[in-house]
Amino acid sequence: MSRDEHRHIPTLKRELAEGKITRRDFLRYSSLLGLSAAAAYKFAGDITGVKFIPTARADMPKGGTLRVSMRCPTIADPHIFQWVYDSNITRQVVEYLTLTGHDNVTRPGLLEGWEASDDLMTWTLRIRPELKWHNGRDFVAEDVAWNLNRVLDPNTGSSVLGLMKGYMMNDAGDGLWDANAIEVVDGKTVQLNIKVPQIAVPEHMFHYPLPMIDPEENGVFGVGSNGQGAFELVEYVQNGKAVLVARDDYYGDGPYLDRIEFVDLGDDPSATLSALSSGQVQGSYEGTIAQIDIYRGMPGVSVHEATTAKTGVARGQVDQAPFDDPRVRRAMRVAIDPPRCLELAHANSGAPGEHHHVCPVHPDYAVLPAIQRDPEAAKALLAEAGHADGIDVEIACKGDPPWELAAVQTMVEQWKEANIRVNINLLPSADFWDVWDKVPFGFTSWTHRPLGFMVLGLAYRSGVPWNESHYANPEFDAVLTQAEGTLDLEARRELIRQLEVIMQEDGPITQPLWRSVYSAWSDKVVNFAHHPTSYIFGNTLGLNA
Repeated sequence: MSRDEHRHIPTLKRELAEGKITRRDFLRYSSLLGLSAAAAYKFAGDITGVKFIPTARADMPKGGTLRVSMRCPTIADPHIFQWVYDSNITRQVVEYLTLTGHDNVTRPGLLEGWEASDDLMTWTLRIRPELKWHNGRDFVAEDVAWNLNRVLDPNTGSSVLGLMKGYMMNDAGDGLWDANAIEVVDGKTVQLNIKVPQIAVPEHMFHYPLPMIDPEENGVFGVGSNGQGAFELVEYVQNGKAVLVARDDYYGDGPYLDRIEFVDLGDDPSATLSALSSGQVQGSYEGTIAQIDIYRGMPGVSVHEATTAKTGVARGQVDQAPFDDPRVRRAMRVAIDPPRCLELAHANSGAPGEHHHVCPVHPDYAVLPAIQRDPEAAKALLAEAGHADGIDVEIACKGDPPWELAAVQTMVEQWKEANIRVNINLLPSADFWDVWDKVPFGFTSWTHRPLGFMVLGLAYRSGVPWNESHYANPEFDAVLTQAEGTLDLEARRELIRQLEVIMQEDGPITQPLWRSVYSAWSDKVVNFAHHPTSYIFGNTLGLNA
């Protein structure tokens, strides 16, 4: 991938040989610094048991229509997507500069490769020379620059700003830090000249609201939209279905299918189970934990599982009473029992939450002492905050998938013992999607990210679009930016530890659990594996008759 090996690659190789970093960490960081995935795996040795992005097979069946049960919300502007479902529809048409696979290793997508400077402040992105749009126009550096400028414009409202604000934006957050921050070097080369060191630029390029959409369509996506992917969208009914047909001019592997149809079966998970059982669909976006044993017992169906950093958090907006007092926020954390929440809401499939949104699967996760449930301590914190009789609040949530409501109900019962009285406002999914970031108190599911600091930037950095809690802590922001630019894993883990402590003491969330996830697919589907972020790569899939 790289023309010149980054100066830190030999250090990573030595640390791997000496046992100072894991094989997984070597693969992840060497690839981010420009070493090809093939070269990284070759150096790391035996790759048996490591899941790759599904790749082409000589015996792939050709043709057929694959139908998948998945929600179909609005797809009008991919740069402001808020849920993964949306991107699984559009990613078949418009693709990403990079691709982070099932193994959490980032590889080229629309790029043929990239290089980072020694100080991690200059990133050179090289576009595939042969790449074209569906309409035959060359895909060029100006297209990349337009997309990057658009997602970094605060007026767009893209969550990409949360990932890149620390190194691409000025201190006020209302513009690029430098007029030359996004530089078009030539027709197929873009250079990012960034404000502070950053190690995860390639992974940021695969954030699902950052597909490369056609500048000539000015951010509007729909039936017939231009793209670079293996399919084109020919029909879309919001909350109904999406129909995609294969193209014969795709630059990569596949496609092997003739069509993909995503079918929205609503909030009731039994509808998906029935449709898969009857053959109306051949796959599901994600299964509910209560039904996993049923799927396992279904003939001709396989369950595909993944260990992830998916979670859900109960968050209060810190500029709204009573959540404006950190003592109230701490009381809500102390009043719940995460292991019990995991047991009741998710059948112990995953791990207990720790109230800081950094997962044990993250390479930079730091171990802290568990917060033990103590309702009396929670009452004391509330009394200290002026709520001797407790508090009465309302939490907004949705019932699909069912574990979300189960987690909320479990916490509500546990909060009662600490005089935290919570009324549940259960909304249909379509209604919740409109208000998830607006309600004073809500329960929000968050998907997997490969590195511990990524979701911290998306959700809790001051003033970014997905900061639904309105959390603003200058110390947190400063340490986060420092962590994002620290390549040494142990040094970064110490910075992450500081962020975890800030979140536990001052942060806006109560986090009951981490989730392992699965999906159920017909055995007729060839080459499927469940991605940790539940991404679906249609060009890699086949269907036996």
